[in-house]
Amino acid sequence: MNFDLLFKKAEEKGLESVQIYLEETKQLDLEVFKGDLEKHQMADARELTIQGIYKGKMGKMKTEVINLDDVDQWVDELIKSASLIESQDEVFIYEGSASYKELKGLMQQELEDLDITKKMELVYDLEKKLKARDERVDISEAFYSQSRKRVLLQNSKGLKLEKDVNNAALGAHVVARENDDSRSAFDFAQSNVISDFDLDEIANNTVDKAVSQLGSKSIKSGSYEIVLQNSASASLLAAYMSMFSAESVQKGMSKLIDKVGDKIASDLVTIVDDPFRPKSPKSGSFDDEGVSTMYKEMVSDGKLTGYMHNLKTAKKANTESTGNGFRGGIAPTNFYIKEGTLAYDDAVKNMNKGLIITDLQGTHSGTNPISGDFSLQASGYLVEEGKIVQPVALITVAGNYLSLLQDVTDICDDLKFGLSFIGSPSLKIKSLVVSGE
Repeated sequence: MNFDLLFKKAEEKGLESVQIYLEETKQLDLEVFKGDLEKHQMADARELTIQGIYKGKMGKMKTEVINLDDVDQWVDELIKSASLIESQDEVFIYEGSASYKELKGLMQQELEDLDITKKMELVYDLEKKLKARDERVDISEAFYSQSRKRVLLQNSKGLKLEKDVNNAALGAHVVARENDDSRSAFDFAQSNVISDFDLDEIANNTVDKAVSQLGSKSIKSGSYEIVLQNSASASLLAAYMSMFSAESVQKGMSKLIDKVGDKIASDLVTIVDDPFRPKSPKSGSFDDEGVSTMYKEMVSDGKLTGYMHNLKTAKKANTESTGNGFRGGIAPTNFYIKEGTLAYDDAVKNMNKGLIITDLQGTHSGTNPISGDFSLQASGYLVEEGKIVQPVALITVAGNYLSLLQDVTDICDDLKFGLSFIGSPSLKIKSLVVSGE
């Protein structure tokens, strides 16, 4: 689609510069529940976002009806929107970075071409494997979700960038029952390469986790050595991601204010924002503002190196944007704690008496991203002399996230990402306060 007419009309009506962000998405969702196809949904969407500077103010409009005959109306809406702005903040549209990294493999045509019946077979087969894994599986559900996103970012300053990326997730949820006890579990894999999906691995991991939690009970309150399993650690990192945003820092809503260069975690901890990871829809060579992205270690060997910036926060801090300007704010790409070399099984074997935490509930309500404090319901396993002796539930773990990072004594080699592409390996923690019996 050619937007030159828009840029021309905007200039004629007095706008200094204009930028468009066109996003086209395709989504497929399949869900099999107890052997039946419960969900088969396909959706296509297009949205055009236009920004324009008029008399020093940034006007903005969005539309899903994209017809170039409406160009005059769009320009008038931009002018009207800009006229309502009272903020005195400087606004600007980016001319473009010196270079952009070329990324290959973000869009795999094989995934698009795979027949829908083959994708359905994947979900049906996975659901069958769930039920066959253990007779205690009472409820079984399998899902497949596939998305494709195409982006065009173009402005009147000559910048034109395009991105095409796809991804799929295959996962399962089960409920296992024995006597009066029931436990649930969830697992998944995500990639844009269809051969990466191992149905047996997903089914076994999901069912074994649920079954192994049957008979869970609380433990005595106290301070325990902890192995924080990768998925639980990733969910906790997600709750505190905003600490690393320059916007939070500039608003006084981060405990990391004035901490650049300081040691905020164990020497073992490195936290990465990597826009170049393969097979991830969060990867890309530019952000929503047209700034080139970059690999960066937000925490390197325990030291805070800086914050994530967009153009606005970078201007205020007299620095450069880090390429994290997304959706009008600041967001990471693929954000994770770098994996170590310790095998997960060895981390457990090396514990005298401790606790494996596999799940944390209520991270949205039980965490404070400003102070770093948390108090969360948890489940897992009690370990004595290197062996799991019982499944554990009905406990609460409490502490401070920065203190937890400082108490990391080892890091495993089992990095895993959540559905939001925030990831972590399993962490060995010196101690956490546990409330139980």
